[in-house]
Amino acid sequence: MTWLDICALDDINLLGSRIVAGPKGDIAIFRTSDDEVFALDDRCPHKGGPLSQGLIYGKRVACPLHNWQIELESGEAVAPDVGCAHRHDVKVENGRVLLALKSMAACA
Repeated sequence: MTWLDICALDDINLLGSRIVAGPKGDIAIFRTSDDEVFALDDRCPHKGGPLSQGLIYGKRVACPLHNWQIELESGEAVAPDVGCAHRHDVKVENGRVLLALKSMAACA
């Protein structure tokens, strides 16, 4: 698997995100308060709202349009809502955020 160097972890604010142009649309990389990183397509499964503009809490992001709650680990909407934002592999090595675009993982 080839990893793309995106930025330093500190370049993404705590509880913030960064947008990366992917081959099938924008990808949002999220940073939690515990310095964990997650990457999802920047489209809410409900109406396509920009998840990168949503509020991050714990390991969830709230879509800014209709407040759908999306699990950052899986991309799954929290019940009673149903849907999925595609997840991408992302990791932090030596303080750098790395993204694997070829490994788009569908929801379970």
